[in-house]
Amino acid sequence: MILIRAEGLTKTYGDGGHPVRALCQVSLSVAAGEFLAIMGPSGSGKSTLLYLLGGLDRPTSGTVHLRDADLAALGDEALSRLRRKELGFVFQFFNLLPVLAARENVAIPLILDGAKRATALERADAALEKVGLAERGGHLPAQLSGGEQQRVALARALVTDPALILADKPTGNLDSQSGDEVVQLLRRAVDDWGRTIVMVTHDPRIAAHADRIVFLKDGQIVDESRLTGQGNADDIRAQLGRLKVE
Repeated sequence: MILIRAEGLTKTYGDGGHPVRALCQVSLSVAAGEFLAIMGPSGSGKSTLLYLLGGLDRPTSGTVHLRDADLAALGDEALSRLRRKELGFVFQFFNLLPVLAARENVAIPLILDGAKRATALERADAALEKVGLAERGGHLPAQLSGGEQQRVALARALVTDPALILADKPTGNLDSQSGDEVVQLLRRAVDDWGRTIVMVTHDPRIAAHADRIVFLKDGQIVDESRLTGQGNADDIRAQLGRLKVE
């Protein structure tokens, strides 16, 4: 079953004499339960595509459907509601509130959606346990390592039981060991917890954990690869070189 489908996505920034086209006629489908990686050089449109898929930005033209919902047709309030219930986000720089403890950061999406504080914190604790941080819920972000902060961010993305998690370079600010831990948790989110993931990454080693990779260049999809089991990072690196999208 197709969970999210983009057709003819074009995104142009600016107007007048020097518009910048970040995406050009991109079409893409992601099946429920799939782990998709998006790769390409800086400026190729990877993050723009991710933000359009998540309703964080609106296309200049084209459509995005999450199940039967046309994101472009939704008003701001309805789109915010859909994002809170159906989507989870993980960003490169964690985006945790520094004055709140880990469990409070994780609980925020539930509280914003109207859950009682006690219920939200209970579910936050369960999400932190999933990512191996059950004992760190009372710590502020500054008291956690970068890898721990990103796992808190992942727990926050998981806490609403979203259909789709969008991850923008989730290991880009981490050392290799912490990055491995985070991508292994993303893999578990697909295999064990029934989530669908679309992830932007520059790292072939991280992309090798995905089921499929699409390669962007100059705002267009130029190739894709389907991986069997854990892919081979050297093969992915070689493909990037052949496509000249490193």
